[in-house]
Amino acid sequence: MIDILFLGVGLFALCVGIWRAVRARRTGAGAGLAVALIALGAAFCFLSNRAQLFESEIYPSLGRLLSNLATMVAAYGIGLTVAEISGTRDRGRRTRPVALGVALALLVVTFFSTTDLPRGIGVFDELYRTHPTLVVYVFAYTVYLGFAVIDIGVVAAVTLRASGGALRAGLTLLLLASAFAVAYLAGKVVATIQALQADHPVKALCRGPFSTVPCALDVGFPAVSVLLIVLGLTIPSVPGLVAARRDARTLRLLRPLRAHLTRRFPEIVRIDPGGPSRRERLLTAMSETNDGLILAGVTPDLPASAAARVVRDLPDEPGGEEPPVVAAEPFAADVARLRAIARVYRKSGGAAADEVAGSTH
Repeated sequence: MIDILFLGVGLFALCVGIWRAVRARRTGAGAGLAVALIALGAAFCFLSNRAQLFESEIYPSLGRLLSNLATMVAAYGIGLTVAEISGTRDRGRRTRPVALGVALALLVVTFFSTTDLPRGIGVFDELYRTHPTLVVYVFAYTVYLGFAVIDIGVVAAVTLRASGGALRAGLTLLLLASAFAVAYLAGKVVATIQALQADHPVKALCRGPFSTVPCALDVGFPAVSVLLIVLGLTIPSVPGLVAARRDARTLRLLRPLRAHLTRRFPEIVRIDPGGPSRRERLLTAMSETNDGLILAGVTPDLPASAAARVVRDLPDEPGGEEPPVVAAEPFAADVARLRAIARVYRKSGGAAADEVAGSTH
């Protein structure tokens, strides 16, 4: 059950993270979110029992180290993402990477300085009293994550008041995820102190993620926190995805009309075909199409069906009359107008004619 939970959450986070990485490479934004999600997914995959058994064959308790390192990188990425969303990107811009580097180095040094690490599942409860380096290891891990999680929660709580819609829902989930993460870290501190005080500490194994209170704190709460983080960071991007999908449909719809106009009025073609984003390409296509409609004598008050007929009946050579001067339209109205003309033009058979004409060139 624990393996299913950890691998399921991990693979889900990995898939979302890879998708965000591809999107970040195309748009130039959201790289921190992609790193955070990939690191979270890797952390849970490393920490599953079956994965730890395999990793321990390479080095004892290696899965525990890899999971903890990935979790810290994820916390760093989440902090950057939340700061970017909330408009506080510059706050702690220099201290965050330094703190992460110090914490990662401390974990690696203390881990490999510890002898007699257990093979298999990386549980250190029985070793804290005899291996002080592991106490430093847990302390560094807990302190760094604690500060990172509290910082994320504070930023989310402060920004929550001024936000709305999908952003508000995402920040609410992030705030809830921070609460689960704080409970997990508090449970880890208590468990470490109890192991240090016990004369004969016993290795604690869980049959399920919520089988006992300690298991819920150590296993269930981190999984719930990660799920909430993934959802909280994904939900604010939903409106943008909807807009991008509409932009893509508009681009496809405009293509025949734009091709028809640019073939008859080559001077409307922009030297720069547009930026990397779909919205920039749509703006370029709309600008070229609008210029072509102006040269064709189509005014904004002309119905879509009449405008499509004018475009379809254009002569091979443009006329010598000066185009009418028309006022600029708001973006949404402009999109609706161009979509209506393009839709009528496509239905009237202009798209098929353009494809035939294009194939002959």
